[in-house]
Amino acid sequence: MSGVHMTLDELRALARAKLRVVGLAPDHADAVAETMVSGERDGCASHGIYRLLVAAGSVKSGVAVPDAVPEVSEPAPALVKVDGKGGFAQLPFERGLPLLAEKARRHGIAALAITNAVHFAALWPEVEAVTQQGLVALAFTPNHAWVAPAGGTKPLFGTNPIAFGWPRPGGDPFVFDFATTEVARGEIELHRRAGKPVPETWGYDAQGQPTTDAKAVLDGAMRTFGGHKGSALAAMVELLAGPLIGDMTSSESLAADGGRMGSPIGGELILALDPKGFLGANLEDRFAAAEAMFAAIEAQGARLPSARRYAARAISLSEGVTIPAPLYADIMAIGSNQ
Repeated sequence: MSGVHMTLDELRALARAKLRVVGLAPDHADAVAETMVSGERDGCASHGIYRLLVAAGSVKSGVAVPDAVPEVSEPAPALVKVDGKGGFAQLPFERGLPLLAEKARRHGIAALAITNAVHFAALWPEVEAVTQQGLVALAFTPNHAWVAPAGGTKPLFGTNPIAFGWPRPGGDPFVFDFATTEVARGEIELHRRAGKPVPETWGYDAQGQPTTDAKAVLDGAMRTFGGHKGSALAAMVELLAGPLIGDMTSSESLAADGGRMGSPIGGELILALDPKGFLGANLEDRFAAAEAMFAAIEAQGARLPSARRYAARAISLSEGVTIPAPLYADIMAIGSNQ
């Protein structure tokens, strides 16, 4: 593949510089850049440095407040709330994580509600960060209304991802992170950029007809995975990380965007559970049982979620990454008209 080879440090510096060029405050630029670099590092192109174009667009269009100061509060003993004040969600998460971990260890379980924030990335960086505290994690967030419910063809839900993380002694955590759609929206956008068709199962055009045209799906409606099962999970995410924490549904987020084509605005709910609090003296035994289950999965030739990411990470940490030439050109053009 034709492209530009970079070390992760070079990519991080480029991302930070471009985010600052469009006006993002340094603390936000550092946090947002790290999420993009993590995606690229782990071989997740749809959530990697491509998202720099998305984030820059959200700042330029006024969707994201570039210098927002997150406000941390404690509405209940086991709850942390961070009002993002309209900025990107990465910095609010960083500000809320230490208190979330402290409360989880104190109470056995705790929740972090991030509200009024702009989302553009995967959830696995958050749950992986929670597992690094020795905690089990769940995370949910709605986004823009891009997805039709099962049995319908008009947008109502967001891609509404669910992520889970389980710490593993001496190894990478067990992590999964998936949208409740057939595919991530970023993957459809990458197909559009490359002029490639998409499977007919990915979505509908604006007239509600199945299509293999990536742009038509982006302008129409995506499909949930698993029919009514994915649709029900998408509705659950809407409720947990929308009305429950005092934030918007995906339809409300899209309306608030007002045609600016920015990233979703809304909430994120992160749950942290302390294994020590649940298990006490049984901790070592029960974690050994979990390891036995992971080993049994792999013994059948099956792959654990995130194994591919970790393999890609090992390579990119030593060898760097290659950015496709057209994407690199688009990135370098950011801020050229400032």
